[in-house]
Amino acid sequence: MPIPKKTLIVVVGPTAIGKTALAIELAQFYHSEIISADSRQFFQEMHIGTAKPSKEELEAVPHHFIDSHSITTLFSTGDFEVQALKLMDELFKKHDILIMVGGSGLYIDAVCKGLDDLPEIDLNIRAQLNQKLADEGIDSIRKQLQELDPTYFEKVDQSNPQRMIRGLEVVLSTGEKLSSFLTANKKERPFQIIKIGLNTDRAILYERINHRVDLMMEAGLLEEAKSLLPHRQYNALNTVGYSELFDYFDGKTDLATAVTLIKQSTRRFAKRQLTWFRRDENTVWFEPNQVEEVIKHLTKICHSDSGGISK
Repeated sequence: MPIPKKTLIVVVGPTAIGKTALAIELAQFYHSEIISADSRQFFQEMHIGTAKPSKEELEAVPHHFIDSHSITTLFSTGDFEVQALKLMDELFKKHDILIMVGGSGLYIDAVCKGLDDLPEIDLNIRAQLNQKLADEGIDSIRKQLQELDPTYFEKVDQSNPQRMIRGLEVVLSTGEKLSSFLTANKKERPFQIIKIGLNTDRAILYERINHRVDLMMEAGLLEEAKSLLPHRQYNALNTVGYSELFDYFDGKTDLATAVTLIKQSTRRFAKRQLTWFRRDENTVWFEPNQVEEVIKHLTKICHSDSGGISK
């Protein structure tokens, strides 16, 4: 079967592994553009805590879905699927290759595989779960989801209450686990997809994560989080790096403990990311510094009589 000329190269891996740097190298090599699939970098108000590409990196190659939405706007995985595919349809008119990069597995799957049609849920149950979150805190939501849908619990961002509530409202409304709806047949896409995974020794990864958090604090993460306190009710801010500092502002912990918890939560998140991405047998893994090896792999896999992909 001839390989389609249009190709999406997807760079995945845990947070702080170096995905942005590799994506920029590839985009420059192929004279292409980058589509971000990071569920926090969409938001204009969140900068330091989301580890967005620097000004220099953004200027190096065109990026899409960075600062594209406000935290006050609901932007679902389904919205991303629709908008990203529409954008890619336009970008493929001038590029044979596009680069997608990010650590949000569900968003990447939405583009590569398509989302399943999820069932209608009881809005009263959603209201009850949100009230439970307000009254009892995130731990009660986390515990209930782990009991009712352990498969989805292992995949979901356990620091994001709304994602966990989504799992609970499906099982409580339908009696069926949300994880059971995430196994439908893959939708065919009109482009080739090649997945590159980045990973390294766990101790090295954890050291990188801890160092990144220290750099974020030096860059002003505390001040950024304080400026976002009036908006803390928005779902986008129920995330690692902000939740811990909100607890500090509330007097629930001291600053040193909050920073330690950010590092701990980020390491746990990285572990869940790797669990998610390793499910895909089509992902080929490299060390972060193996740029030449990645390009050789892409050249080899894309070579065909039909021309494959080219610079």
